[in-house]
Amino acid sequence: MVVCFLAAVLLYVLICRYIDMDFKKGLSVVLACCICVCVVRGQMSESRLSDWVNPLIGTSGMGHTFPGACAPFGIVQLSPDTDTIPHNVDGRYQAGVYGYCAGYRYEDPTIVGFSHIHLSGTGHSDLGDLLIQPQTGELSLNPGTADNPDGGYRSRFSHAKEKASAGYYEVVLDDYGIRAQLTATPRVGIHRYTFPKGADARFILDLAHGIYNYDGKTLWASLRVENDTLLTGYRITNGWARCNYTYFAIALSKPLKSYGYRDRQQPKYSGFWRKFDIYHNFPEMAGRNIVAYFNFDNTETQELTLKVALSAVSTEGALRNLEAEAGGKSFSRLCEDTKQMWDKELGVIKCEGTDDQKAMLYTSLYHTMINPSVYMDVDHRYRGIDGNIHVAEGFENYTIFSLWDTYRALHPLLSFLKPDRNTDMAKSMLAHWQQSVHHILPVWSLMANEGWCMTGYHAVSVLADALAKGAEIDRNVALRAMVATANSPLMTGVEDYKLKGYATYDRDATAASNTLEYSYDDWAVYATAKAAGFDSVAKEFCRRALYYRNVYEPQRGFACPRYGDGRFKEGMDPYQTYNEGFIEGNSWNFSFHVPHDVFGMMRAMGGEKVFRERLDQLFSMDLPEKYYADNEDITADCLVGGYVHGNEPSHHIPYLYAWTSEPWKTQQWVRTIMNRMYRNDIRGLGGNDDCGQMSAWYIFSAMGFYPVCPGSAQYVIGAPYLPYVCVELPGGHSVEILAKGVDDSRRYVKSLRIDGRPYDKLYITHAQLCNAKTIEFEMSDKPNRKRGLQFEAKPYSMTNGDW
Repeated sequence: MVVCFLAAVLLYVLICRYIDMDFKKGLSVVLACCICVCVVRGQMSESRLSDWVNPLIGTSGMGHTFPGACAPFGIVQLSPDTDTIPHNVDGRYQAGVYGYCAGYRYEDPTIVGFSHIHLSGTGHSDLGDLLIQPQTGELSLNPGTADNPDGGYRSRFSHAKEKASAGYYEVVLDDYGIRAQLTATPRVGIHRYTFPKGADARFILDLAHGIYNYDGKTLWASLRVENDTLLTGYRITNGWARCNYTYFAIALSKPLKSYGYRDRQQPKYSGFWRKFDIYHNFPEMAGRNIVAYFNFDNTETQELTLKVALSAVSTEGALRNLEAEAGGKSFSRLCEDTKQMWDKELGVIKCEGTDDQKAMLYTSLYHTMINPSVYMDVDHRYRGIDGNIHVAEGFENYTIFSLWDTYRALHPLLSFLKPDRNTDMAKSMLAHWQQSVHHILPVWSLMANEGWCMTGYHAVSVLADALAKGAEIDRNVALRAMVATANSPLMTGVEDYKLKGYATYDRDATAASNTLEYSYDDWAVYATAKAAGFDSVAKEFCRRALYYRNVYEPQRGFACPRYGDGRFKEGMDPYQTYNEGFIEGNSWNFSFHVPHDVFGMMRAMGGEKVFRERLDQLFSMDLPEKYYADNEDITADCLVGGYVHGNEPSHHIPYLYAWTSEPWKTQQWVRTIMNRMYRNDIRGLGGNDDCGQMSAWYIFSAMGFYPVCPGSAQYVIGAPYLPYVCVELPGGHSVEILAKGVDDSRRYVKSLRIDGRPYDKLYITHAQLCNAKTIEFEMSDKPNRKRGLQFEAKPYSMTNGDW
């Protein structure tokens, strides 16, 4: 801007030299010239960071993302739902429902309505609470179907009239001619509907709608008309979150004209409520399958704004959230405030690159800041895992912990970029442990419920990693929680695992992968105990951390399930996912799952040469379609050879070359994976984003390093994807990562300097990263085959194997 001003002044002096001009006119010319020069230089035309976000990435195919509006880490994700495929009918699973984990599929021609809570990128689902759909014309109280949209309240729409950005969503509902605009604060969803002039104006509130819905999922719903501009209520559902309380308060921008509801499941007992016409203009509505409608006058103004505040505690809590976050503010003001929140959160990273590269980076960063979500009212009251109301003292309480996925990269990324938030998430996990009747840390928790999805006890990894990076958490409390969880008999196969050194295939269908996952988690307990000086705990879990050795079949060097009598499963097919002892993966991928002891894993496979050649084969093989054709989680788009980037157990594998004699191959394959699996496109994600894990992998890899072993406080170095990245860390410190000339051909690291000094190691510690000013990569079109070969250059490994 200073350059622009000086150039404008010079221009003004030249003009005034030949033209008579008074001071005011001259000042105007200076300002005009300043603006013109800045525009020419591009300084005033630069986009705000939130404008680079494309929420439509991953809304088709396997990404399972949603395009709607949310604030960073907010509990409200206000987004369109495009169909009503149930999870089951009379107990029979409906396969088509998998595509609706986020409620929205780009291919669909209709929008059923806009619901307020969504999971981001998951492979199982729930929620979709409080669906609202504006409507004109004849009243309809059922959603209709995709084949017959005219039979219900859904509406056709066109992507040509759809807009999505960070904190904002807009679409025109073609059947009604209604313009719908959405934004959100952390706890409030804000709708603005513009109705056609002269048309009827109403909205539908469907309290039985849900994602992964089924007949009977809504246990009870209640709605009160407090006055002509305020509604309150709640609903209780029985889904993945087994008992989910959602309280709400809805403020209306103009008064109700009339209202009513229908109960699509008539109660067998109505008591003395039968004295009233409860279905028309009666201010109390309740039932298990209710849908309500609200009519408004549309003559003076065609705009209707709804502010929908949520709480898990009470309607009073929802009202407090409403006033604190949205009281007295217009839709436009709230939308701008949320965009500013996103600009601030996204501002932790500045980068250079192509437009598509920037869109991918900032959309990935956006996706890492949706879940976990704040789960408490503005007064810090929240519903705990025990069903009681607690006060979060000294921390913010969070929910939606997809830990089988997110311990790998999302939580390490947050501990780097947003350490205070990650610490609060760790404290939320400890609160879960304290309230749990089972006395365990969360496995896959959401909405004050344990969902029990997937395997391992990976909350211990999140705690270990946070502590290793200096989080202010009570280490003694954390360690007690970690040990209790690791010894819980609720963990499948863990009793046999502790007794025999492996989970037994007789009693555990995923025994091999469980053994590998437990072994890493036990290493996390060991590392924490060792750092805290708890020698007896460290000794026990040191032993358990090496149990992975017991599932490697000596003849082939592949991980393989074992029976209780010690026999390995005969004829195990390492390419097959089903019925071979592994969860959501095969032996080819899971055999590389020993992130804490890579040298020991090499030895179990048969040595460095076998290990390296097997890595090469994994990336170059042609995996027959029969091995993934029937798998919901995997398509050909998720694969690089036999490497399955679309599922999390593989994410660290390309970085394992760092322990071999050919570490440069990490640089080769990571860029290939990024090019194939991450594109600025509706089908741009090569797998479920899983609450930000896929996106966190991308961000780390774009910067040039990745946390292979969370808890070690090390990042394994690959190569940057972009020529320039600047990370703004808490406290005002920033680190610049430079890779001049990097592109698909110049993907190899010739040399590396940190703060101007040569650096030959293949890892960087968390402390180094946080204190560095510049990390400069010299790139080349040829690999440096000599770099990083010395033992001292190798990343952490619990043992040295045969080195």
